[in-house]
Amino acid sequence: MTTNPKYIFVTGGVSSSLGKGIIAASLAKLLQAQGYRATIQKLDPYINIDPGTLNPYEHGECYVTDDGAETDLDLGHYERFLNVPTSQANNVTTGRIYQSVIDQERRGEFLGKTVQVIPHITDEIKRRIQILGNSGDYDIVITEIGGTVGDIESLPYIEAVRQLEWDLGEHNTCVIHLTLVPYLSAAGELKTKPTQHSVKTLMESGVQADILVCRTEHKLSDSLKTKLARFCNVKKEAVIESIDASTIYDVPNLMLKEGLDKVVLNQLQLKSDVPDLEQWNEFLKRHKNPKSEVTIGLIGKYVELQDSYKSILEAFIHAGAENEVKVNVEPIHSEYLSESNIEFKLGHLDGVLVAPGFGERGIEGKIAAVQFVRENNIPFLGICLGMQMAVIEYARNVLKLPEANSVEMDDKTADPVISLMASQKGVTNKGGTMRLGTWDCKLEQESIAHSVYNSELITERHRHRFEFNNDYKSLFEAAGMKATGFNPETGLVEIVEIPTNDWFIGVQYHPEYKSTVKNPHPLFIAFIEAALKYNKKK
Repeated sequence: MTTNPKYIFVTGGVSSSLGKGIIAASLAKLLQAQGYRATIQKLDPYINIDPGTLNPYEHGECYVTDDGAETDLDLGHYERFLNVPTSQANNVTTGRIYQSVIDQERRGEFLGKTVQVIPHITDEIKRRIQILGNSGDYDIVITEIGGTVGDIESLPYIEAVRQLEWDLGEHNTCVIHLTLVPYLSAAGELKTKPTQHSVKTLMESGVQADILVCRTEHKLSDSLKTKLARFCNVKKEAVIESIDASTIYDVPNLMLKEGLDKVVLNQLQLKSDVPDLEQWNEFLKRHKNPKSEVTIGLIGKYVELQDSYKSILEAFIHAGAENEVKVNVEPIHSEYLSESNIEFKLGHLDGVLVAPGFGERGIEGKIAAVQFVRENNIPFLGICLGMQMAVIEYARNVLKLPEANSVEMDDKTADPVISLMASQKGVTNKGGTMRLGTWDCKLEQESIAHSVYNSELITERHRHRFEFNNDYKSLFEAAGMKATGFNPETGLVEIVEIPTNDWFIGVQYHPEYKSTVKNPHPLFIAFIEAALKYNKKK
């Protein structure tokens, strides 16, 4: 435990998508495993207030926290590695920074002064960086700065880091620069020049990297590490190799082997110990040595970009390890599903998950998929829109309401079995206005959900505007689809099941957001278990 919080900054150079979030999460895991209370925050340089209105093709999944923050997908990695919930304070965008400063200016808080990037914007960035540290809950705050060094958008953040290093004094901060050491196959060698230029660009902003983490496809030789240390003005032991790994969950062990945690703690003048990674390594052992395997169809409209369903894919890994099962996920684009190819696309699967999403593109394919798995008794899990598609499919094909639909897709539908929530009628702004964050759900006895959670009251995270229309509830239940989970205050249906099927469940919430290495989500565990049973029965 430390008396004053220490701050670690993770910057990136040469290329985006090098894995700053995974390095930050892995370091935090190693520090946590030595008894330090660590947290991570992400500073995103884009001007959107949050990623809530961004297209998944452009930004990947929007991750939601307990307190209803719509955040960058890296926060999912932070939670999955640390098993500690994040919050609004863990993700800050340039849009939020500028909005806060402009609001202060409008209230007259700057007393006639000219509002400028320095000091007003940088002061607000520094204040946001220190919110978590000042809470008293953490010994170490790791701040990941999005983008790459040299981007115009990142300059105020780098300047704020420079000022904070000066404000907080020696041994209270540490800068880790993640960079690429590319391999030129024509020359047959690794090249250090891009890293040198990247570090030089950082130094031009007044920030000296303390540690280099070098992403590479090939091992870094001793002489190459020496060269990087000399030209980038860091200690040789502070040149850390980050070689491509077979799974992101290997990275904490790789960083431990390279001594990243020791170099960081030495820089911060904190005691270093042997991290307790027993539980983590037990998970890895089960993940890498499965006894069986199943194939799950992931049906969505962004499946060509895996980051769009990041939390779902990771939840499958956690649940697979728990069941000692290898989960092969087969992405299936709902837009290209039709009556003529559905058996070919889905017939061989051991389970089907219909994914969340918004808008009408691809929904008829999702509905056709639900019909196929329902009629063939294949284990089914529908999440958010996936649950709503199950309701529409049942209404059309069992209740014989051929026009049944969601008002999101057809606001003039004769049978709006999915309707706009009462709290959303009159909402015109798109950003941050959905039903977000953690809500209670009461479970019916004698249901799949109750047996999965082994509890009568659960809390889960949400992100939606539309809901099951309770005017149709008795009609559905009489025909065999049961509402088995609902919000105790509003009566909103949260879970639907078909008890005559072996395993058919749709949930309005997002269970994938709460699955971690330490606590795999029970719904995913049960789904994989059901898929394995189905596989063996086949």
